[in-house]
Amino acid sequence: MIQLQGAGKRFGHKLLFEGCDWLITPKERTGLVGANGTGKSTLLKILCGLETLDYGTISFAKGISQGYLPQDGLSLTGRTVFAECMSVFEDLREMEQEMETLHVKLAEMDPDGPEYAAASDRLHHIDSEFRNRDGYAIEAQVGTVLNGLGFRKEDWPRRTEEFSGGWQMRLALAKLLLEKPNLLLLDEPTNHLDLEARNWLESYLADFPNAVILISHDRYFLDVTVNRTVEIWNKRVNFYSGNYEKYLSQKAERKAQLEAAYRNQRERIEQLEAFINRFRYQATKAKQVQSRIKELEKIERIEIPPDEQTIHFTFPQPKPSGRIVAEFKDVSKSYGPKHVFSGASFIIERGYRIALVGVNGAGKSTLIKLLAGTEPLSSGSYTLGHNATPDYFAQDQYKELDINARLIDDLSTAAKSSTQTELRSLLGCFLFSEDDAFKRIGVLSGGERNRYALARMLLAPSNFLLLDEPTNHLDMRAKDVLLDALSKYNGTVVLVSHDRYFIDNLATRIFEIEDGHVHVFPGNYEDYLWRKQGGPEAMARSVAAPVPAASRDSNGAGSGKRVNPMKLQKLRDRLSAVEKQVAALESEIAGHEAALADFKNVEETVRLNELVTARRKELETRVAEWESLSADLEASA
Repeated sequence: MIQLQGAGKRFGHKLLFEGCDWLITPKERTGLVGANGTGKSTLLKILCGLETLDYGTISFAKGISQGYLPQDGLSLTGRTVFAECMSVFEDLREMEQEMETLHVKLAEMDPDGPEYAAASDRLHHIDSEFRNRDGYAIEAQVGTVLNGLGFRKEDWPRRTEEFSGGWQMRLALAKLLLEKPNLLLLDEPTNHLDLEARNWLESYLADFPNAVILISHDRYFLDVTVNRTVEIWNKRVNFYSGNYEKYLSQKAERKAQLEAAYRNQRERIEQLEAFINRFRYQATKAKQVQSRIKELEKIERIEIPPDEQTIHFTFPQPKPSGRIVAEFKDVSKSYGPKHVFSGASFIIERGYRIALVGVNGAGKSTLIKLLAGTEPLSSGSYTLGHNATPDYFAQDQYKELDINARLIDDLSTAAKSSTQTELRSLLGCFLFSEDDAFKRIGVLSGGERNRYALARMLLAPSNFLLLDEPTNHLDMRAKDVLLDALSKYNGTVVLVSHDRYFIDNLATRIFEIEDGHVHVFPGNYEDYLWRKQGGPEAMARSVAAPVPAASRDSNGAGSGKRVNPMKLQKLRDRLSAVEKQVAALESEIAGHEAALADFKNVEETVRLNELVTARRKELETRVAEWESLSADLEASA
C-alpha cells in the first residue's frame, strides 16, 4: 500500500531518522516505538501525507485511504454525537435516498417501458452495493462503537461541543473506526480511554479488516494488538517481528550479537594492525603487509550505539502507619440528586496497593477525594488509621505548584538530602532534559507540570499515597521508574490508572465501582477479570461441559474452533501465577502458625488466627482455580 525508500526526516538541525526502507502491507499490524522526540509522531504524519520527507521517497498505492488520529487537538462542533458519527456514511445515505426515489418512480412508471427497465437496473445495482457495504446496519454500527468507547445512550443526542477535549478525541476515534480506512494511523489512542473502553478497542482492532499502525505507551495494549514492532532508535528505523514483549527480547538478542561481532572485529583489527606495525619495514614481508593494509581498509567498522540510560532512583521510605490505614463504614456520596455510590464499607490495611476501576463517571476520582479528605461524605463514617498520613496527587496537581520557582530549585527544597546529580537524573527520567531543569514551573504545559508534580511527590512520599491518573503524560521509561518506585514503597497506595500493564504489576487489590456500589476483589487486574468472567467456577463448568459428538474428529479431539494461541498462553501464564500464589499463601500460613506457637498477648493471637483463617480460605480458592486451569489446559492440548 505504501512504500518508503531511503526515507529520512530532519527537525530543524536535528536528524530524526534516515535510511528507512519500509513496505506497508494491507494486513499490517505494527506498533511504532521509541523514546520521546525520536520522530514517531512525525513518521505517522508522513504516512498520512501531513508531513514530507527530507530524504528518500514515499509512494502510495492508487485509491488508498488513510485515517489519522493525533494525540489531541481535535474539536467537533455543529452536530449531535450520533449525527457526527453518521456523517461518516454520507455516501451510503445518499444511495439510500436514491433508492427511495427510484422506488417511488418505479411505482409510477409503465412496467413495459424502457425507462422502467433502466430504473430497475439502477435500483438493483445500488441495492447490491448498499448491502455489500452493510448499509442497512450503519445505525447499529454507530451504536456499537459509541457504546464501546463509553458514550451512554443519553449522550447520543447531545451536541458535540458540550464534551471535553478527551471525549472529543473519543468521538474522533469513533469516526475513524466507522470509516474503516485502508490504513489506520493512531497516535496514543488509549490516552483518553478508561480501562473498559481500552479493552473494547483492543477487541475491535483484533477484528479490524485493514492495516493498523499505532503509537502507544501502554505496553499491554501493544502486546495484544500488534504482530510487528518498528523502533526508531539512534536515527535508524529498526524492524522486529512480534509484539512489544517479543521486540524487547529480540532487541536484547540483537544487541548481544552486535557486541559479539564488535569484539571479534576488534580482535581481527588489532591482529592486522600488530602485523603491519611489526613488519612494515621488512622487505621480505612487504607483500603480506600490503595485503593486510588492504584488508584493514575494506573492513566496515561496527559501531556500538550508546546504551539508553536506565534510571535507578532510591526513594525515601515513609514512617510506618498502623495496621489499619483507613476504614469506610456505610459511606454514601451524592452531588445533589446524583448518587455516586452508597453503602460502601471496606478496610484498607498497611501495604495494600489498591487500583480503583470502573467506567468513566462511576466515581473513582470521587472515592480518592473522600479518602484524601478533600470531599465531605454524604453519609456514613470514614476513620483514618493510627499514624496514617494521606498524600493526594490529583489530575490537576500542577495548580498547587509555585509557578515562579525553577524545577531544580523547587526539587532541591523538597529533597534536601538528594544530590544535584540525582535530582537531574530524576528530572531526565520524567522527560525533562538538561536545560529543562532550569525552567520556571510557570512556563510548562499542564501535562508537563503534572509530570513534574508526580516526580516531586515521590521524593518525599507519605505513608498513604492517593494517586489519580499518575501515569498520564508518562512514556514507558518514566512509567517503569514509577512502577519500580511504588513496588519498593512500603506504604499504602490507592490509585486510578488506565494502564493495564501498570495495574497488573502493582495492584494487590481491585476496588470496582459499579452501579453505585464498591466491590472488593483480591489480586491484580488479571485476577479481577478472571473473577468477573466466573473465576474457577466458570472454568470448572467449561472443563466439565461435554464436547458434542458432531464437533469431534476421528481422534475424539474437538475439531470446531481452533484454540486461540494467545488465550492458551494466557492460561499457561495464569497457571504459573496461581502456582506462585499457592506457594506464597502456604508459606504465609506456615509463618503465622509458627508465630501463634509463641504467645505474646490475646490481641495478637486473635489477629493471627483471623489472618490464618482468611489465608486458608484464599488458599482453597487458589487450589480450586489451579485444578480447573490444569484440566482446561489438558483438554486444550
